[in-house]
Amino acid sequence: MAIKTFAAIDVGSYELTLKIFEFSGKDNMREIDCVTKRLDLGSDTFAMGKISNEKMDELCRTLKDFSDIMRSYRVVGYKAYGTSAIRETQNTTIVQDQIAQRTGIRVETLSNSEQRFLDYKSVASKGDSFRKIIEEKTAILDIGGGSIQLSLFDKDTLVSTQNLRLGVLRLQDYLNRFSVKSSQTEELINEMAMARLDTYKKLYLKDKEIRNLIVVDDYLTPWALRKRGKAERRTFLDREEFDRIYDVLRSRNPAEIASYMDISEERVPLLFICAVLIKYIGEMMGIEQIWLPGVTLCDGIAYEYAEKIKMLKGEHDFEEDIIACAVNISKRYMGSRKRSEVLEQFTTTIFDSMKRVHGLGKRERLYLRLAAILHDCGKYISLVNIGETSYQIVMATEIIGLSHQEREIVANVVRFNHSKFVYDGPETDMDLSRESFLIVAKLTAILRLANSLDRSHKQKLKNLKVVLKENQLILAVDTQEDMTLEKGFFEANGDFFKEVFSVEPVLKQKKIF
Repeated sequence: MAIKTFAAIDVGSYELTLKIFEFSGKDNMREIDCVTKRLDLGSDTFAMGKISNEKMDELCRTLKDFSDIMRSYRVVGYKAYGTSAIRETQNTTIVQDQIAQRTGIRVETLSNSEQRFLDYKSVASKGDSFRKIIEEKTAILDIGGGSIQLSLFDKDTLVSTQNLRLGVLRLQDYLNRFSVKSSQTEELINEMAMARLDTYKKLYLKDKEIRNLIVVDDYLTPWALRKRGKAERRTFLDREEFDRIYDVLRSRNPAEIASYMDISEERVPLLFICAVLIKYIGEMMGIEQIWLPGVTLCDGIAYEYAEKIKMLKGEHDFEEDIIACAVNISKRYMGSRKRSEVLEQFTTTIFDSMKRVHGLGKRERLYLRLAAILHDCGKYISLVNIGETSYQIVMATEIIGLSHQEREIVANVVRFNHSKFVYDGPETDMDLSRESFLIVAKLTAILRLANSLDRSHKQKLKNLKVVLKENQLILAVDTQEDMTLEKGFFEANGDFFKEVFSVEPVLKQKKIF
């Protein structure tokens, strides 16, 4: 098999990173080069909302150098992503266009949930170590410049994930603005963190005992791995080992720490802020062991690329993690799991039987499953405006692994399951492309039809078999229950289904005696 060379670029808040990877054979991914350039974009963005002209020039010069390196390796593909420093600028589109025009590199902006999902995939790229540790109650602490992400696992399942604006550069900006003395730093960070983490603890931890903490960061981990070595057994720290590292950071002045750690003195405050966050969160959760896998966003970018070109097949099912997030959102808003399971089964059965008609793929099938799970979460707020309140809940709640546009698709399918469908045009409030609008229309038609089959919420149907015959979709059901209500709603929703697909849905009931 031919060797493929791929480049991953992370335009981060504090530095730019280029990693070159080599794929040679199935499940064989190897890093062959890594280049980093310190460039503090985050301080500009978080303080002023824009990147200064000087830093923009330096950013483009660095990316031009990266482009030359990529050419020297003859890469067959690349992905360049900007995170919070690019995402939170007021003129993101202009910044992206300038970069493309001046360097030839197209930098895409990751939403927070997409960024954290790639970081999560980078940890999963560690294989057996990752699979083994998440079998127990484990948290992933992903520390960025603008925010942190806390994700909880139990028995190989993602239980919850939440974003908090406690990023290292953001906290450093606050400390600079408040003219905080070095002796006050630890206490001030704790106070700022406590205000948000105490609420997080009440909502998501409760009585949970988390044994393991996986830390993903660009601050403390690189130094720790350099000092301890990258052998697997050296990347795990118990509480006492971490406390010894923390005491060094706490007791020495910046010049001494810089010398001891062989880093620049200006990096020391960021490393200390990172360590304070790890210590506070570790104590809050009762952590016994900390794992520093030493991965970065670039590893996740490469992992995802390898999956797409089918040169890597991970054993962990990431799609089920996205589903698990939706299930937990539904649970939080008192959704019926039994009802959503039935609806999910009906929608996917209909979807799978119509592949040659709807032209949608695996990703759209995932949107449909999410919409089925979250279809009535808005009942928690209003029993009258279920569609609108469900839409607002989905849009306001982060679902790890989905972009903002994808979340918009799911939210609109949920909304139109309960309310009149709004067609695209100047009067609509949907911020969707033509392609996304069509996806919303098709998935809404399927969800409405499936919803009508359990309109009474009594799960009357024992079996559902769906067959597409020419211009008819035959839905055969087995039940001895009275289906008058279901048939009435099926007929009403059938009109929209036929409008979207030019296929007439037909319900056939076979009574069981």
